[in-house]
Amino acid sequence: MLLELSESCTKPLLQRCQDLVKTIEEYPAKELHGILPWLVESVFGSLDGSIAGWNLRLLHSRCYEYNIALEFLNPSGPMMKLVYKLQAEEYKYEIPVNYLPGPVKACIQEGVLPDCPLFHNKLQFPLSGLLTLNLALNPFEFFMFHFASCLVTPKSHPQGAQGGVADSAYFVLVNAYLKYFLPSEGSVPPSPFSDSRGSVTAPSPRSSSVSFAGYGVHSPSLLKHHIFHQPSVNADPAAQEIWRSETLLQMFVEIWLHHYSLEMYQKLQSPQVKLALLQYRLSMSSMPCQPSAPPGSGTLHTYQVLLPFHSPPPTEEHVLVVRLLVKHLHAFSNSLKPDTLTSSPSAHSSPLEELKRVVVQRFVQQKLYLFLQHCFGHWPLDASFRAVLETWLSYIQPWRYTGEAAGSQPDQNRTVPDKWEPFVQENLLMFTKLFQVLLNRAVRTDLVNAKNALMVFRVAKVFSQPNLAEMIQKGEQLFLEPEHVLHHRQPRGYLTPSQGGSFLSSRQRVVTDMVFRVKSHVYALEGQDCQYKQMFGTELRGAVMKLIQIIAQARQTAKRISDHSSEAAAGGSFLSWFGMGSSDLNNTFSGAEHEESGECLKKTHEFLDKALENLCQIFKLNQGQLAQLIANLSSSQDDGNGKQLPDCIQGENGPILTDLGRQQIISGLRRFDIQYQGDPELQPIRSYENALLVRLFYRISSLVNERVRSGSAARRPAARAPLRRARLSLRPLASYRLLLLLLCYALGAALALGPASSTLLILAGGFLYGLFTALFGDKLKTH
Repeated sequence: MLLELSESCTKPLLQRCQDLVKTIEEYPAKELHGILPWLVESVFGSLDGSIAGWNLRLLHSRCYEYNIALEFLNPSGPMMKLVYKLQAEEYKYEIPVNYLPGPVKACIQEGVLPDCPLFHNKLQFPLSGLLTLNLALNPFEFFMFHFASCLVTPKSHPQGAQGGVADSAYFVLVNAYLKYFLPSEGSVPPSPFSDSRGSVTAPSPRSSSVSFAGYGVHSPSLLKHHIFHQPSVNADPAAQEIWRSETLLQMFVEIWLHHYSLEMYQKLQSPQVKLALLQYRLSMSSMPCQPSAPPGSGTLHTYQVLLPFHSPPPTEEHVLVVRLLVKHLHAFSNSLKPDTLTSSPSAHSSPLEELKRVVVQRFVQQKLYLFLQHCFGHWPLDASFRAVLETWLSYIQPWRYTGEAAGSQPDQNRTVPDKWEPFVQENLLMFTKLFQVLLNRAVRTDLVNAKNALMVFRVAKVFSQPNLAEMIQKGEQLFLEPEHVLHHRQPRGYLTPSQGGSFLSSRQRVVTDMVFRVKSHVYALEGQDCQYKQMFGTELRGAVMKLIQIIAQARQTAKRISDHSSEAAAGGSFLSWFGMGSSDLNNTFSGAEHEESGECLKKTHEFLDKALENLCQIFKLNQGQLAQLIANLSSSQDDGNGKQLPDCIQGENGPILTDLGRQQIISGLRRFDIQYQGDPELQPIRSYENALLVRLFYRISSLVNERVRSGSAARRPAARAPLRRARLSLRPLASYRLLLLLLCYALGAALALGPASSTLLILAGGFLYGLFTALFGDKLKTH
C-alpha cells in the first residue's frame, strides 16, 4: 500500500488527496500504521529540510491547490482522521533527539531530563549510546511535532515564491488548530475513535490542590531527573479531556520559542532556582524578621540571554505566527467564565476552564520573554522589526482580546480596567525590561524614516493608556518593598473579620500576596541577584530624555528636508522640462526612495509629534521644558545651517566617525560635503536620460574631441603655454525632456505650424502642467 501511494506522488494534488482519503477510509489502523511517517514528511517536509513537502508556507489563496490542502489538513479533515484512527491503538513513532530545539537536545544528551512534561516517559535508549536517543511519540504528538517544525525548519524555496504571511495555508491552519483545540466557547470536540487503551498520558501528575504544577518554574520538583529515571505519568481521566489541547500548546511553545542558550535553559529548570523560590515562599510566611537587604540581592547569578544555541534566527514569518498564538491565547484565557474567574480552582471547574485560568502564565510567559528579549537584541535596525514590536504589544495588552465592544471611546483614551493589575504585576519585566531594551534600539534607529517613526509612536501610544503607567509604577514599588518590612506587616495567622480578625489584617495579606506575585515573577526570569532598573527611576528618565532629544532632532530634519524638496520642486519643475534645471548630483533624483518623499516626511512629522506628546504624558514631563528643548535645537540647527560635519576623531587615514557622528548621519542632522570631481561626461546616467543615447553620444563626442586635440597639437608652437581646450559634449541631447521638446516641434511642423506657434503651444502646455501639479499633486500621490 505504501509503495502504491509513493508512486502516486507524480499525480496532481487533488488526485493524490482523493487516493489518500479512500485509503484512510477503507483500511484498518494496523495497515495504516506504516504510512503516517511517510505522509507527514510528504506534507510538511523532512526535519532536515531536504524535502520541501507541499510548501504550505508558500501556498496562498490565489493558488489552485490552496483549498485542496486546507480541506485535507483541517482539524476535522482526512489527515486528522488518520491520526485519531492510529491514536486509538498503541502505536508509537520515533523522532531523533537531534531534531529537538538546540538547548533541549543538549540537555538530554548531557543526561538530564527536561522539565517540560512533553518529553517525560518518551525517551528510547538504543545500545549505540546517548547521542542516538529517540523520542517515542503517539500519533497526535508525532503529527503536531512535524507541523510545528515546518515553520522553523530551513528549506530551499522556489525562486519568485512570494506572498503575504497571513494568507498562507500554514498560517490559516495554525489559526484553525488553535480555534479547534483551544476554543473560546464550548469544549474540544471528542475524537471520532475511542481511545480505550489509554495510551495517551496526561502532561503531568495532577492533584486537586495543584494545577499544572509540572510545567515551567512552578514545578514542585526540586531535583533534576536523570533521563534513565523518567517519572511515570499517571493517566488522569480528567486530564484526558484536554490532553490534545495541552499537547498542541506545548509543541508550539517548545519548538517556536527556543531562542536561548543552553546555559539559560539549564538555569530555567535548575534545582537551585526552584529551591530559591521555595525558600523565598517559606520566608514570606514563617521566617522571623531579618536585616534589610537591597531588592534583588541573592546568591544566584544574574540571568543573561546569550546567543541562540545552534538554532536559526527567527524570521518575520516566524514572529507573525507567534503573534497569532499570543493573540489567540489571550482570547482563550479571557473567555473564562466570570464565576470561575473569581473563585479558586476546584473540582467543580472543568479541565478546560482550569487551563484557561493558567495558560498564559504557566505555558507561555517564560519562553516568550526570552524569545522577545533575543529578538529585541539581535533584530536588524529596519522596518521589519514591526512584527516583533506588535507581538510584544499584543502580549502586554490582553484587554484588547476580551471580545467586548470598544464602544464610542477611542482606543487611546480607554482607561485600562483595574482588574488587569494582577496581570501587570505578574508580567512586570515584559513591560519594564523590554521597554528599556527598546529605548536602546530607538536611539540607534533612523527616525526620519516614517516606518521607524511609526514604531516609536505605537509604543508611546500603548504605554500612555490611562491607568497603565500607574499600574506599572505600583508593580515596581511592590518589587522594591524591603523584606523585613513585609515580615513586620505580616500577622502570625490570618483571621477573617468573622473569626475575630480585622479588615486591616486582610488588607495586609493582600499586599503580601501582591508582593510575592511580583518578586517571584522577577526572580524566576532574572534570578534573585538581578539588578533591577526602575522604569520610572532617574537613570531611565535620562534615557527617555535622550530619546526625546533624538525625536526632536529627527522631527526638525524631516521638516527641513520636506521644505527643501518642496522649494526645489517649485523652482525647478518648469525649467527642467527644457533641460535648464540643475544637474548637480547632490540634488534629489526623480528616482528617490519612497521613504524620503514629501508625503512620508509629513507622516514622520505627525508620528513624532504624537510620540513626544505621549512620552510626556507617560513620564509626566514638563511641557515648558520640552518646548524650550525643541526651540534650542531648532535655533542651533539654523545657526549651523545644516552644514556642520559629523562628529569625528582624526585617524591615520583620515577622520573616523564616532558613535555620535553615526547618529547624526542616520538622523540626517549632519553630512559630509561630497562632490563629484571626475569627468563630467562619466557621471552616472540619470533617470531622465536615455542610456543608449548617452553612450552613443559619448563615443561620438570622444572621437571628435580626440581628432581636434591631435590636430591642434600639431599646429600649436612648442613654446606657447598649454591652454584649456574646448570640448564637445553631446550628452544634453540624450535627455528625454529635450527629445520630447524636439518631438513637439516636429509634430508642429507636420501640422504646418511655424516655430513661433509651436513655442507658444509648448509654453502653454508647460504652464498648465505646472498648475495642475501644484493643485493636485499631493492628492495624486496619496492614491
